Amino acid sequence: MIKSPTRNTIADVARHAGVSKATVSRFLNHRETMLSPEIAKRVEAAVTELGYKPSPMAQALKRGRSRLIGLVVADITNPYSVAVLRGAEQICREAGYLLMLFNLGNEGERESAGIQALSSYKVEGFILNTMGQDAGALLETARQGRPIVLVDRRHQGLDVDFVSLDNWQAVFLGAQHLLDAGYEELLLVSEPIGGVSSRIERVQAFKDFVAQHDAMVSGACVESQAHEQAVLVEALQTLRARAQARSTTPAIIANNAVVTLRVVAAVAQLGWRLGTDIGLVGIDDTEWAPYVGPGISTISQPTDKLGRMAAQCLVQRIAGSNVAPRKALLPGSLIVRGSSCIGVGGVLNVIRIK
Repeated sequence: MIKSPTRNTIADVARHAGVSKATVSRFLNHRETMLSPEIAKRVEAAVTELGYKPSPMAQALKRGRSRLIGLVVADITNPYSVAVLRGAEQICREAGYLLMLFNLGNEGERESAGIQALSSYKVEGFILNTMGQDAGALLETARQGRPIVLVDRRHQGLDVDFVSLDNWQAVFLGAQHLLDAGYEELLLVSEPIGGVSSRIERVQAFKDFVAQHDAMVSGACVESQAHEQAVLVEALQTLRARAQARSTTPAIIANNAVVTLRVVAAVAQLGWRLGTDIGLVGIDDTEWAPYVGPGISTISQPTDKLGRMAAQCLVQRIAGSNVAPRKALLPGSLIVRGSSCIGVGGVLNVIRIK
């Protein structure tokens, strides 16, 4: 077994130069003026000969700065979280910060643990995409003076910077497309609502759309859980039965990419064809969306921009900005593929609509 080389410490440098650790620390912190030229030269030689490199984290903490930003996400398996992370990481890197990630795994009770864990590393601020089930932990973080930026999900009682998809615009865009394409029996499929603001807004937007078009379209909502696929299959069968009673074709709006995959699996289980037996528009465009069936129509979120904006807001807050909390709602783009075109058996040319 090959042993990895031992990393030299500041104590090793001090022994090699024949000085104290405090003297080496002064040299490393560019305070050579406090040392005689002869001692400074000895320390410099020891640092070079031993190849000593001080820990950036240790140096930052000595100055009261960690240069760390905490990112807490509800579910890292959701493509949305990964895409937002990419945008945020780029801005943080450009500003000289590192991101520390904590994944809740959709377990809301872990929010407090995640925030406390990152706080123990002295992160200078938080970007949060969480379940919103532990308002106390978030309020305590805000009281401690650490800035917070929320992504996608609001938290009651927390008035901070917030960036998100414009959920009303996105749902109306997808629903109107389905109506225009000839689908008149609609179903919105969401993950369990559970007080998550973005899910609540999308469900309400869908209900508003149906209410405004009740002479042309009928709609219902259902919650889907990973371990209850039979519930989703039954909901699709009910949807199609309602559509057949009205001599129309049913269609689904899936609330995110995770739900879209569940819907695709349920449709395959029933032996139906997307775009022919049932229509589908999913919120969140993914790398695999063009290749499933005839291609899945989606509402593409500006995820990279959302992540970048969240990080920019946080970096500004850390730097001392005290402007009023900002709210940014960004529009989605409709990408039309075969899953939302009645009777289409092959992949369509992609059409983007904002």
